[in-house]
Amino acid sequence: MKQEKPVSSTVLDVTREATLSPRGTARRDMLRAIAAGSVLSMTGAGLLTASGGVFAQTPKQGGKIRVATQSSSAADTLDPAKGALGTDYVRANMFYNGLTELDSKLGAKLALAEALDTKDARVWVVKLRKGVQFHDGKTLSPADVVYSITRHKDPATASKAKTLADQIKDVKATGPNEVTITLEGPNADLPVILATSHFLIIKDGTKDFKTAVGTGPFKVKEFSPGVRTVGVRNEKYWKPGLPHLDEIELIGIGDESARVNALLSGDVQLINAVSARSTDRIKGTAGYTVLETKTGQYTDLIMRDEGGITGNADFRLGMMHLLDREQIRRTVFRGFGAIGNDQPIDPSNKYFVPGLPQRPFDPEKAAFHFKKANLGSAPLQIFASPAAEGSVEMAMLLQQAAPRAGLNLQVSRVPADGYWANHWMKHPLSFGSVNARPSADVLLTQFFRSDAPWNEANWKSPKFDQMLVAARGEPDDVKRKAIYGDIQTLIHETGGIGIPMFLSSLDAHTTKLKGLGSIPLAGLMGFAFSEHVWLEA
Repeated sequence: MKQEKPVSSTVLDVTREATLSPRGTARRDMLRAIAAGSVLSMTGAGLLTASGGVFAQTPKQGGKIRVATQSSSAADTLDPAKGALGTDYVRANMFYNGLTELDSKLGAKLALAEALDTKDARVWVVKLRKGVQFHDGKTLSPADVVYSITRHKDPATASKAKTLADQIKDVKATGPNEVTITLEGPNADLPVILATSHFLIIKDGTKDFKTAVGTGPFKVKEFSPGVRTVGVRNEKYWKPGLPHLDEIELIGIGDESARVNALLSGDVQLINAVSARSTDRIKGTAGYTVLETKTGQYTDLIMRDEGGITGNADFRLGMMHLLDREQIRRTVFRGFGAIGNDQPIDPSNKYFVPGLPQRPFDPEKAAFHFKKANLGSAPLQIFASPAAEGSVEMAMLLQQAAPRAGLNLQVSRVPADGYWANHWMKHPLSFGSVNARPSADVLLTQFFRSDAPWNEANWKSPKFDQMLVAARGEPDDVKRKAIYGDIQTLIHETGGIGIPMFLSSLDAHTTKLKGLGSIPLAGLMGFAFSEHVWLEA
């Protein structure tokens, strides 16, 4: 979701649907997003559209559901800045709101902000929605927004979004209901960044996150890290008629088959991260269904540059040529998803470069690169886990192909529980699983910038860092796309990760659960399902 023009000046009549061409706005001097009656959305094509919708069915009020996600641990948090796993993002969206939120096309629509103004995509003026209350009755104020955003820049906060917040130079209250955000450089993606779960708004001065006092659709009833989270309906929620449910309980079940069994036994009503191999069983059971959401999520082969063989460019190329992508798509993911090419921008993204030569499965070429890398015959350990979807199967396929390339590969399968804390980025050769991000800039900043905390391959490229900043501030979309093309080429050639597939996110639920849609950030409606779903009587 990129705004390809940094400046525009448009006031739309949002009582009807409207679309404005980005080229038509290029000569205007202000981008203004207003909500009046329906919701104004800033879409990925740089358009401003008034969007609204009605349910095909009348939502029912009341009821409780249990939801099982694939991750939980003692590190579970109610601090949105520290969220690291899908369940953290779900929990955050239950209890908090952002200034903006994502729509079904990964556009940014207004939430706690009722207007966003900018003249240059560098200085942004935020008008806050009036009458919004925190769960304890406190009224939303500029101080809450200033505190929520600036704390990401403090290293002591340990925010997972610090690399994104580093773009922010200053945040200050400039009126009784107004906040001005000044960036270090222009970034038309700011409305999208503010919609990510890390930037949800908390109360000014909050330091204790044993509970969550937010403005979101649910209030905390119970929070037991690694055990469960229970939220109850916020009767004073600022969105009329929402949420529909009285209570949601979140639990973590790391094992996918156990998660499916919990659903089909009626113990839970909704699960995420369903394996493609489980879809026939679920759909074949009366009263249950599967929802596919196409995303830019990927499970990647990580080759860390820490002085050993995995940092060798030829070794990395050899491993990438051992990935049989078509076989992975067909056998591991049952035809779901799209073929990847060892760079993280998926084919649905407007900045995807289709001309990059597809890297083929070629054991002979792999053997050539291994020989150049002086690999030798010593066994190499590759760590995989059900926590990284499809990684165990991919590791086994690599192991089967390895002898054809002269590689002695040993697979270490480790449990899903504790994988992200104890194994992810802790071994020279392993797998990761990256959820889709709402924009190319967010993804690249969080996972590929030299100082990114989630730089999986420990890849350091000053050239990339420079191009990332250049793309972020480039007002000409043709030039911006060219820069992103160069970035994809650079990562494809030297990035240290193998991306064989872009995955579809599969949720499964009882057919009595209604209102669940798709937001292509991830399953569970981009982790924001809680206020939208209801139970059919």
